[in-house]
Amino acid sequence: MNRREFIKETIKYCIASGITLSGIDKLFAEIVKLKENKNILVAVKGKSPDKMFESGIAAIGGITKFVKKGQTVLIKPNIGWDVPPELAANTNPLLVGAIVKHCVDAGARKVYVFDHTCDNWERAYKNSGIEYAVKKAGGIMVPGNFKSNYQKVTIPDGKILKSALVHELLLTSDVFINVPVLKSHGSAKLTISMKNLMGVVWDRRYWHITDLNQCIADFSAFRKPDLTVIDAYNVMTKHGPRGTDGSDLIKMKTQIISTDFVAADAAATKIFGINPENIRYIKIADEKGLGSMNLKEINIKKIYL
Repeated sequence: MNRREFIKETIKYCIASGITLSGIDKLFAEIVKLKENKNILVAVKGKSPDKMFESGIAAIGGITKFVKKGQTVLIKPNIGWDVPPELAANTNPLLVGAIVKHCVDAGARKVYVFDHTCDNWERAYKNSGIEYAVKKAGGIMVPGNFKSNYQKVTIPDGKILKSALVHELLLTSDVFINVPVLKSHGSAKLTISMKNLMGVVWDRRYWHITDLNQCIADFSAFRKPDLTVIDAYNVMTKHGPRGTDGSDLIKMKTQIISTDFVAADAAATKIFGINPENIRYIKIADEKGLGSMNLKEINIKKIYL
C-alpha cells in the first residue's frame, strides 16, 4: 500500500469508527509530515486505552500489517501482580482486549496471552481483569508458571546472559506483540517493553543477582517484538513494580506504539522526564544495535484525541 492509499484507508477507518472531522484533520496532519522510514512510532493521548489503540494502530497501518490470516499470535502484557486494574501494576485490560480483538478480526488462527507472574498466576490473571478481557475478545489465556513449558535457548552475543529457559509460545508463535505497562521500578528505574520480556523466561533470579540491566539488554536480542504497545494510561511514579494504594499514580492517558521497541522505551522515558541514556538497559540495547534511542531517527506521529 502506498502513502496515498494508506491515508485514504486511514480516513475511511476514522469515519467508520466515529472519529470527528477535527480528529481526522489532526491525524492527517501528522501522517503527511512523515518521511520514509521503516521504523515508526505513534504517540496517542487523551482517551481510554482501547480507543487510543484504535486510532494508533490505524495510523501505523492497521493490525493486518503485522498479523496475517491463519497465523498464531503471542501477546505479552504485564500480568505480574494480583491487584485490580485501578492500581496500574499490570497492563490495562481494555488495551489487551482491544489488541486481541484486532488480531482475531484479522484472521489469526490463535491469539495467546500469558505472563510468568510474580504473584499467584490464577489470581493475577483474574483480578487484573485481563483474563476476562482476553476471553471476551476471543483470545486464549495460557499459564506461564509451569517449568515444563519452557525450553533452553542460546542468547546471541549475550555478554552476561548466555542462555535462558524461554516459554515455548515465544518460540512457536508467528507474531509477537509486547504490551507492557509503564511504571517505576526499584532496581531498573523503569519497567517498559524490554524489561517486560522477563515475563517470558523462567530463570529470572539469575538476572537480579548478576547484572539486571545487562541481562535485560542481552535477552532483548533473542526475539524482538513485531509490535510494541506501551500502556501509559495510569502511570505508577513510585514504589514499582507492585505499587501500594494507588496514591503514586498519575493519569497520563497516553499510549506509545512502535515497530522499534528501543525507540518505544526511549519515548516512554520522556513521560517520566528522564533521558533514555540514563536507563542503562536502553543505552546498552541501543549500542548493541537492537533499535534506536535517538528519537530524531524515528518517524514520530502524535495524535491527540
